[in-house]
Amino acid sequence: MKAPEQYDHSKPSSNSSVPSPSMQQSNKSPNIPAGTPTITQNHKRTAQADKKPFQWQFLAPKYWGIWLLFLIMLPMMYLPLRWQFWLGRQLGRLIYNAAGSRRRDTLINLKLAFPEKPEAERELMAKQVFVNQGIGVFETLCAWFRPNVFTRTVSISGLQHLVNAQNEQRPVILLGAHYTMLDLGGLLSAQFFPVDCMYRTQNNSLLDWFIYNGRTNIFGKQISSRDMRSLVTSIKAGHVIWYSPDQDYGLKQGVMAPFFGVPAATITASRRMAKMGNKATPPAVMALHTYRQTPDSLPRGKRPHYHLTITPELDNYPSHDEVADATRVNETLEGLIRIDPTQWMWFHRRFKHGPNGRTDIYK
Repeated sequence: MKAPEQYDHSKPSSNSSVPSPSMQQSNKSPNIPAGTPTITQNHKRTAQADKKPFQWQFLAPKYWGIWLLFLIMLPMMYLPLRWQFWLGRQLGRLIYNAAGSRRRDTLINLKLAFPEKPEAERELMAKQVFVNQGIGVFETLCAWFRPNVFTRTVSISGLQHLVNAQNEQRPVILLGAHYTMLDLGGLLSAQFFPVDCMYRTQNNSLLDWFIYNGRTNIFGKQISSRDMRSLVTSIKAGHVIWYSPDQDYGLKQGVMAPFFGVPAATITASRRMAKMGNKATPPAVMALHTYRQTPDSLPRGKRPHYHLTITPELDNYPSHDEVADATRVNETLEGLIRIDPTQWMWFHRRFKHGPNGRTDIYK
């Protein structure tokens, strides 16, 4: 029996039509057979991106807090994964209790998305979101710098959809979401296909330098959301490009579309991306779900297990109706997120814009 203070994320939402892959996962992970290729040996990429150079301004006092955090966290990634998971749980609980505004935003989002659930259950969900994100910090660090600890920990379904599109010489726009195991999902995907990614530059220059350089160990190419030339180049080259349309960037380049039954500003860039490239072999648009099936309390002697799901291509996409297209994208992502809602980053202000501008629901 699970402790009452832990949200039971093994149970999918009652509104979910997608079965939980955890039902298919054995309690015991097999030993790694001798000669099994490591993550590094099996890694696929389109290119090896150059790292951003170090800047002396990073030594300024305003960055000392980040350097201290790096010095504390980086050595911990060499601990056994079971210990890292334990530390991640403690980190998540600490942040939940300390970060009042993020906790409040999470609870507001969950109330909007799951009004049918009792308040006490939504609070348990919110706590588990932070626990999963705490673990995700260590999963990300290992994905960047110690990837081989994840050897033989991943399974995938729906890969044929991507392979079929690639066999037709079509690029693939892979719609992702901000799951707590964000960059680890990219690393595990690269076990099956090379992938480029779209990203937004971080406001903090040192943090951006650190994240970008870490991701060069995962992705073949990182494309800034403002660098349309590089995006077109990757599409014309037939690459797989990961893009996340699940955050609120307002309505300058988006429309209002329901997300978990709530009107949400939804960016429509994926429609424009789907129109790029060769008209004879247009990009195929599908979605990627990344999911940690293992409980956050990793049993002694066990390895974590992760499952990737690729959906079929969105047919007749884009259509002539951008609201209908945005609704389809949101419905697709919502169905995947419902497999375990606590592995999605609910602390983002997903519903901060309404049809008439910014809302006051987070005040």
